[in-house]
Amino acid sequence: MTDQTSPQAHQGGKTIAIIVGLFLFGMIAFVTNLAAPIGTIWGYQFQGSSFLGMLGNMMNFLAYLFMGIPAGKLLSKLGYKKTTLWALAIGAIGMAVQYASSVFGGEIHITDSFALNFIIYLLGAFIAGFCVCMLNTVVNPLLNVLGGGGNKGMQLLQVGGTLNSLTATLTPFLVGVLIGALTPRTTLGDVAPLLWIAIGVFVAAFIILSFVTIPEPNEVGKKEKVKFTHSPWNFRHFVLGAIAIFIYVGIEVGIPGTLLFYLSDQTEQGAGILGDASTIAGAVVAIYWMLMLVGRLISSVISGKISVRNQLIAVSGMGIILAILAICCSKDTTIAVPSFIVDSGAQIPIAACFLVLCGLCTSVMWGAIFNLATEGLGKYTAQASGIFMMMVVGGGVIPLVQQLIAGAVGYMTSYWLQVACLGFLFLYGIWGCINVNKDIPVEDEDAKVLEQEILNAE
Repeated sequence: MTDQTSPQAHQGGKTIAIIVGLFLFGMIAFVTNLAAPIGTIWGYQFQGSSFLGMLGNMMNFLAYLFMGIPAGKLLSKLGYKKTTLWALAIGAIGMAVQYASSVFGGEIHITDSFALNFIIYLLGAFIAGFCVCMLNTVVNPLLNVLGGGGNKGMQLLQVGGTLNSLTATLTPFLVGVLIGALTPRTTLGDVAPLLWIAIGVFVAAFIILSFVTIPEPNEVGKKEKVKFTHSPWNFRHFVLGAIAIFIYVGIEVGIPGTLLFYLSDQTEQGAGILGDASTIAGAVVAIYWMLMLVGRLISSVISGKISVRNQLIAVSGMGIILAILAICCSKDTTIAVPSFIVDSGAQIPIAACFLVLCGLCTSVMWGAIFNLATEGLGKYTAQASGIFMMMVVGGGVIPLVQQLIAGAVGYMTSYWLQVACLGFLFLYGIWGCINVNKDIPVEDEDAKVLEQEILNAE
């Protein structure tokens, strides 16, 4: 039976699939970046506990630990389309469960509705984390295939990455606007419009994608026949790289997440911003994510002339300097918030500016670490990619540890944890990324093609 679909219809379906894929790229950042600003609501209700406020973020990233490798196996077994449809359905459920936490139990009180409200929210964040992990596993190679692979596929991925950064920039700002000034009456219901938008996008994308034909990889549904005598764990530079990925995601999320709590906090420990502190905090933190976008664009231009290794060393060293400057600055040393960010005339500690600039540094780190850690792995690269997905859980663990430290010794002092993490990345760039296990055979018939496909996907 021949395919009666016209070339024009096939091209139209491909275009629709690309548009859906780009929106999903944005949804990854949207869902992930909802956790920290929403956490300020819970933190305020629970007697200012930023640790409890960051638990939602922790649950979101904890899902990666359980779903990292299974998501890769699902992609191989079901293909791009079915795996994406499952991810969209799970994402809609996760957002709906989070919204349900604002409906049941009324106002939040630790004594009588902690289990009903907060546990429901954490469950929703965990379910949403499964969705984001699956989308991360699918969307990068999906857009690469739709773009035709090679340079064209990479260009499409860069467009998706730009939309991802843009969404990451807007999310904390929009949440801050909806929250305004935190009060005892502030609940998750105040940000319900964003949750409904997320549900709507997931449902619409599911319906559209159901009717679109997506090219699938040739190996879908086939069992792996290659026998491995070793694993990525036998390579020192990969083991240290996996730790570096764990640490990096904790840095990327922890720096702006803790800054958001610091600027939103109305107590003596916080920045003490008058007025709609959450709105101002969200607007300031949004600049961090915007600078990540700028950093990615700069890196894409200079990568042909400056090695990935040197970029990692430079940005991690710069991040250490910026974090130490933020720690050492007095809270009384302030600067006016520019009117183009938020027209309020508010003053924020200058330390916030140094932390926001760290966005330029973190923008380069994921790609740099991935490339260095998978260098020379050959046929073990696919396994390494699944392990990396599991290590993304660091984005939940490290920020949570930082909140514990912040509760004990203060927000700014807690950033010494980030200095230590950045120090590890600096050492990885100098010494840890060197492949000292070149004696392990890695060649395979399709190893180089597979490795290049995964590197392009990132």
